[in-house]
Amino acid sequence: MKQQIIELIQQSLNDLMARGELPADIEPKITLGRTKDASHGDFACNIAMTLAKPAGKAPRAIAEAIVAALPTNSDVDKVEIAGPGFINIFLATDAVTAVVDRVLEAGDKYGRSTTGNNNRVQLEFVSANPTGPLHVGHGRGAAYGSAVASIMREVGYDVECEYYINDAGRQMDILATSVWLRYLTAGGLEFDFPSNGYKGEYILEIAEHLRADQEEALMVQTAQLIADIPEDEPAGGDKEAHIDGLVARAKLLLGQANYDEVFALALGTILGDIRSDLEQFGVNYDVWFSERSLFDTGEVDAALKGLTERGHIFEEKGAQWFRATEFNDDKDRVVRRDNGATTYFASDIAYVRNKLDRGFEKIIYIFGADHHGYVPRMKGMATAQGLDASKLQFPLIQFAVLYRGGKQVQMSTRSGQFVTLRELREEVGVDAARYFYLMRRHESHMDFDLDLAKSQSNDNPVYYVQYAHARICQVFRQLESKELQHDRANGSKNSVRLVESHEGALLESLAHYPEVLETAARNLEPHLITNYLRDLASAFHTYYNAHHFLIDDADLRDARLNLCLAVRQTLANALGVIGVSAPTEM
Repeated sequence: MKQQIIELIQQSLNDLMARGELPADIEPKITLGRTKDASHGDFACNIAMTLAKPAGKAPRAIAEAIVAALPTNSDVDKVEIAGPGFINIFLATDAVTAVVDRVLEAGDKYGRSTTGNNNRVQLEFVSANPTGPLHVGHGRGAAYGSAVASIMREVGYDVECEYYINDAGRQMDILATSVWLRYLTAGGLEFDFPSNGYKGEYILEIAEHLRADQEEALMVQTAQLIADIPEDEPAGGDKEAHIDGLVARAKLLLGQANYDEVFALALGTILGDIRSDLEQFGVNYDVWFSERSLFDTGEVDAALKGLTERGHIFEEKGAQWFRATEFNDDKDRVVRRDNGATTYFASDIAYVRNKLDRGFEKIIYIFGADHHGYVPRMKGMATAQGLDASKLQFPLIQFAVLYRGGKQVQMSTRSGQFVTLRELREEVGVDAARYFYLMRRHESHMDFDLDLAKSQSNDNPVYYVQYAHARICQVFRQLESKELQHDRANGSKNSVRLVESHEGALLESLAHYPEVLETAARNLEPHLITNYLRDLASAFHTYYNAHHFLIDDADLRDARLNLCLAVRQTLANALGVIGVSAPTEM
């Protein structure tokens, strides 16, 4: 209906420009909004104010001309001009109630559109280093990314979700070395575990698998392990130099083949857990992209060569640097160290080129808020390669702080003290976890209250919404138990009897859903869906408490039951698009 009204106004403007009453060279952008006050109609348009300056006329005079030229339409009851030139549109009653039939006819497709025009969009999100289990901090990015993908698909975008596997570099070497060191301690070797190693319980579990497979084959003597290794931080040394020394020693003592086997076991185990956790959280990826593949295909070397030829790489003290400061970064960045090893930054340069070469119209990197500094450097590395950086978009996810019993739960992957996404899922359930993560704008800080998420009360937002859906299902079970019939066709014929204020609120909310979806997709804001669900559920609960549905008047009963079915369908659609179930009983 909103688009139909916009088209009517556009026809009026075209007519006025053709008659010379408005300049022919103007390009009016029509904005139509729903009114907050029913006395102002259903929709309001401020086009007359925006055209005043280019047209050189008073806004009210323009509004009067637009209204006079509006084509007649049976869905429009009347049009009024308010204030300096607002155009208020009042819909006919049958046009308002027609939304019920639209919902019921469309079913689970209600709300879908082709706004995205099948444009190809890539979303990369989570992409946590495979050095440990996903924790609750990753959960917010997972819920957000998968919801954005679902919403964009719903309005016609061709969306591809990608997980970038950071399976190359120093942190992965520290992980593999940590597993081997735990294997050694399990075999009786005594030494101080490095302060900068990975210490979680999951490391011990992987080490146990390694021992079961290798038995004593990878054991060494303590002297071989720690001889000439720099002191660790607790002993007054440098923890970074200490762990790097142990990594080098692991590679030397194990040899390439055995080291690769330990590495593969650690990576495969953790990555397998990550995949499983995400799938059980309702998050699925189309592509799992390996960082190491960028080296195998030569893309890293090719990208650095291209930047060198463009004059964006310089050498200093044996290392190669990217002139990042020329592209709005705060400092230049090392891409190849003096020992010949490339950095994460070099991989990122090759990766952004790889993405842009795949032909996406838009590439969305979903980063944590602590990665805000990556935004200018990612755009810079694209621009430096002669690529279109305007295709890159970077929504930043603020941290989620977990509370249990009113106390904050501390988390640290390296120390192993954290709550995993799996633990969260098992404690509060997938529905509550996803819904809570999506309730607030992604760039807003959020506190996750475990106790509230588990409660079965109207104070729990997801319970409140799901209960509205279950309540409608209960109405139809009661209909059957009372041996009453529901005639949908009769309800459609009598939809004009839905005249109560509570019914009007529901009708307006139902009609609003497609617009909410499109706005959420355009702005990458799934919290608009949870806000909508809250309002729709609230409107239904209020309606339920104020009116009876299973009444003797069959015409009104059928009309109200049609409305209930439309609300149930829309609740299910909106819950589904954010990955939350719509239970029939609670």
